Amino acid sequence: MNWTKPCAVAVMAFLFLTTPSAAAATDPALIGQAKRAADSGLRYLRANQGEDGSWSGSVGITALALRAFLENRRGYTEEDGPFITRPIQFLLAHVKDDGSISETIYNRNYNTAVAITALEATGNPQYDEVIRGGQQFLQGLQLGPKDGYEADHKYYGGIGYGGDERPDLSNQYMAIEALKATGLAEDDPLWDRAVTFISRCQNNSETNDIQGMGNDGGFTYMPLYSPHGDAGSYGGMTHAGLLALLYAGVERDDPRVQAAYGWIQGNYTLEDNPGAKGKQGLFYYYNAFSKTMRAWGEPELVDDRGVAHDWRADLINRLMALQKADGSWVNDESGRWWEDRKDLVTAWTVIALNNAINP
Repeated sequence: MNWTKPCAVAVMAFLFLTTPSAAAATDPALIGQAKRAADSGLRYLRANQGEDGSWSGSVGITALALRAFLENRRGYTEEDGPFITRPIQFLLAHVKDDGSISETIYNRNYNTAVAITALEATGNPQYDEVIRGGQQFLQGLQLGPKDGYEADHKYYGGIGYGGDERPDLSNQYMAIEALKATGLAEDDPLWDRAVTFISRCQNNSETNDIQGMGNDGGFTYMPLYSPHGDAGSYGGMTHAGLLALLYAGVERDDPRVQAAYGWIQGNYTLEDNPGAKGKQGLFYYYNAFSKTMRAWGEPELVDDRGVAHDWRADLINRLMALQKADGSWVNDESGRWWEDRKDLVTAWTVIALNNAINP
């Protein structure tokens, strides 16, 4: 069984808006250590896979773990056997008539988004129909005039969990990533509407028409709200917001993009999720950080003090320091947002390592 799909060889190339010009600047020996750490994480996932092919019985976690394998530099495919084919079948078994892919009525956006991203990463055209159905489901979640929301409403263009919940930037970013990965047409009106909502989650008075937001350039969870207090910017959402803007076609010289990158320069750290309470959302932050920095395409980030950081080295060293003896990762200091679940956090972390390893 050996299929080819036009986008399969570089199926995740959508992540890289520019090609990193000097990835070799990172110590090759450290890259080698990162590869071994990722291998160890994948061995943990393989050893803890359920008999039904899932991880934790969850569509979302299963899709993320599958993506960790498929995007790894070893190039795992369905030809490698049941540890790849069984999770795919688990995802397919949860496809609903409305195009969603989920084992629950909750988190349908998250689950569907990561599921179609993983299916796309297989490069197998057999799943195209399911992917298109998932795309249509995500498009249908976006709030607009069909739902009674006009362009002047703060929630216009947003996407939430997939029920009646308010939209938020995290759900928006997951949906945007999935739609970009699966090739939604660049002229689809969803992108412009999405940028409107994303912009209203940014603390940037130059481009945000929502009164009461801040002006530091970072992003918060939703307009006028952060789970960490008031509407403060924090790392996980700022990386998610910047990545979502780039995926939606906003240029690098746009003031929203420049303000977001400026916040990242001024708050550069891998010790914490900057702006968050304690260690909440720490591994979500690492995952989003790896995607944003790889998409940005520069081997170094120069902070607001003029100090250059090899972000790959910093991320690798931090993640290796946090790895458990069994190869897994987990947030020992905060279980919020499921970060006390090894399967989820290990999948996120291997994806982050894949981004740091791959040029």
